[in-house]
Amino acid sequence: MTALTLSTSGAATLRADALVVGVAKGAKGPVLAPGAEAVDKAFDGKLATVLETLGASGAEGEVTKLPAPSGLKVPVVIAVGLGPVPAKDDAYEAEALRRAAGSAARALKGSKKAGFALPAESAEDAGAVAEGALLGAYAFTAYQGGENKLAPKSAKSGRNDAKLPLAEVALLGAKPRDKAFKAAAERAVAVTEEINRARDLINTPPNDLYPESFAAVATAAGKEHGIKVQVLDEKALVKGGYGGLLGVGQGSTHGPRLVKLAYTHPKAEKTLALVGKGITYDSGGISLKPAGHNETMKCDMSGAAAVFAAVVAASRLGLQVNVTGWLALAENMPSGNATRPGDVLHMYSGKTVEVLNTDAEGRLVLADALTRASEEKPDAIVDVATLTGAMVLALGNRTFGVMANDDAFRTSVHEIAEEVGEASWPMPLPADLRKGMDSPTADIANMGERMGGGLVAGLFLKEFVGEGIAWAHLDIAGPAFHEGAPYGYTPKGGTGSAVRTLVRLAERTAAGDLG
Repeated sequence: MTALTLSTSGAATLRADALVVGVAKGAKGPVLAPGAEAVDKAFDGKLATVLETLGASGAEGEVTKLPAPSGLKVPVVIAVGLGPVPAKDDAYEAEALRRAAGSAARALKGSKKAGFALPAESAEDAGAVAEGALLGAYAFTAYQGGENKLAPKSAKSGRNDAKLPLAEVALLGAKPRDKAFKAAAERAVAVTEEINRARDLINTPPNDLYPESFAAVATAAGKEHGIKVQVLDEKALVKGGYGGLLGVGQGSTHGPRLVKLAYTHPKAEKTLALVGKGITYDSGGISLKPAGHNETMKCDMSGAAAVFAAVVAASRLGLQVNVTGWLALAENMPSGNATRPGDVLHMYSGKTVEVLNTDAEGRLVLADALTRASEEKPDAIVDVATLTGAMVLALGNRTFGVMANDDAFRTSVHEIAEEVGEASWPMPLPADLRKGMDSPTADIANMGERMGGGLVAGLFLKEFVGEGIAWAHLDIAGPAFHEGAPYGYTPKGGTGSAVRTLVRLAERTAAGDLG
């Protein structure tokens, strides 16, 4: 994990491999952002002119590398684009700072230390820069230990130095002795380390990450961070009547698990329950996915990874709220033991479900977990899942959908997501779509109308939420796994989508801001 320091050095005196400054897109060319003054001075006041000559505009994510002049102690200056210049008297938005810092950190892969002189006039700004840099520096290298005799090696790891993430981020101008700035930095480290832990889990190959091994990771983290962990194995699931989890997992040699993580605070007045879909690999089961749709299905546990990360982050931050995480873990495989289309499952809630499509499995494991979470009467439940391709068709690859049984709660979750920089959109749960799940055999079918499939899935889940409990459903099928080129602080592969939203929701709940 990349280290973070609040540096007492100035931009002109910092010794590092590189110095990062911000540049915005102005009406007449690039405009230097606050924090770049000392660097501009070293360029005799001509840094913006030099950047423009090199073709830089200040557009978001643009990275321009310059050899540093003699007035600086670093060999390289990196100018990163922040996007449009803010209106007069407005500050740069936190998300613009996150993305710029992330782009710079990615460009510094293989470096030992870099100074970030981006705008950090407030503790919030400093926290945003820190988050972006630490997330942008992420690299999943656990399986990259091959020999390359021509490339320089890291003595400790055996991997190519050029593949290793930036080792240290030094934040300049962040008032290291100020309590608010120190708190913002500490929060950024805790949250980003857990996001990156979630990313590691999502990126881990499914032959190494399956329900039992995921449960072992959660158990170890619980011991480290004072979180009570309970794991229900196959015998306990059979005894408890968890038909959804058992039905999905019975086709695999790796049995299902339901993991409960409980973080409690002695002064907490509210309890928040988080439920995550944890399909460690999704072949589709007997309703096998077509060719071209299997290769990234290790990411179908992204919801459980987000819930796990959020609970650990809440513990690390010492939030004055009780947070319970439920990880519904199973591997969906075709075999002679697998659930068939037409089978009826007896759910933990007592309801029966006719399985019309075994590839609509996420809602089945979530249904059992939602019922179990509801039994503890939390003040609110939020589930997170890579649930439907329909949501990707509706909102694209970067935005997740928010559904709820309470309009005010849905609005709050949506606003929180936007506040922390996670693109989301409120979606309805039209009552007329419920009829499509009527079954002549069971209480409900796991499939309904094809059109509006993401909303149908939300309506199915709603059936398993306890009476009088505010509930929201986040369908993160689009942004959970990024298959394109990295951008901003978003890497290729697992993204850790929804972790920041869940953590901020827990913070708001602790502060009593959600009613």
